[in-house]
Amino acid sequence: MTLPKLVGVIHLPPLAGSPGAHHHHPADALQMAGFQAVREAETFAKSGFDGVVIENFGDAPFFKSQVPPETVASMAVIAAAVRESVKIHVGINILRNDARAALGIAAVIGCDFMRVNVLSGVTATDQGLLEGDAAYLLRERSRLHVDVALLADVQVKHGKSLSSTDLGLAIEEVGLRSLADGVIITGATTGRAPDISVLETARQFARPYQIPLYLGSGANHDNLKEVRPWVDGIIVGSSLRKGGVAGADLDPARVREFAREFSKLGKRKVSSKKSRSQGKLAKGASKKR
Repeated sequence: MTLPKLVGVIHLPPLAGSPGAHHHHPADALQMAGFQAVREAETFAKSGFDGVVIENFGDAPFFKSQVPPETVASMAVIAAAVRESVKIHVGINILRNDARAALGIAAVIGCDFMRVNVLSGVTATDQGLLEGDAAYLLRERSRLHVDVALLADVQVKHGKSLSSTDLGLAIEEVGLRSLADGVIITGATTGRAPDISVLETARQFARPYQIPLYLGSGANHDNLKEVRPWVDGIIVGSSLRKGGVAGADLDPARVREFAREFSKLGKRKVSSKKSRSQGKLAKGASKKR
């Protein structure tokens, strides 16, 4: 399983059933979102990104852990259209934390990866308490016989972990005990970057276990040189949009500039650790805290 290194975030407009789409017929909302998603995916692909992740960003306020059927249907149709339009890695993230639906869509559509905001532990968020469900996801992935990578946030943005304030322990919990294929570090909220010291600490704990490490918020053209050495991959969305505002129209010039700079800084080899999971679990057992 090969993981993408530079992932562009597709911020979908409001989908059917969400407050922002109340003045649109469900089919019209789907069509507008689908056209936008394909257009953005093609822009990312042509600019040199090797992955995109589709998010129902416009559906705020978000459901906690289970979105309604119309959202699942809309995301599936849009993901299928994006999958057909580009040859790069395609991922899916159903906000706030409906990883079960995301896995089902990814399996049927043939997505390469999915992002899970809370895979392990308990996190207090503006949607309430979110609980990880790694046991179900890993078993369901095996049952479906699909090779969908799980990229999971550690101490995710817009939330406070109630399980552990220790970043190193949190990385071990997500990467070793919950068997994520990669972990994501973010700042406090969408578009905000974590301190470099946080990335340094994350790298320190992820590297010995060969856990792929991603920066999942706050990357921009100004800080790219500073953050790139500490991570295997970057997931970027807000800074590539007009005015640097999340959810705004994608700015093709910003996308091209970011991709060029990323390429100049060199590329780390990012690969799945799934085949080494058991060895890492055994190694991690000797370092339990």
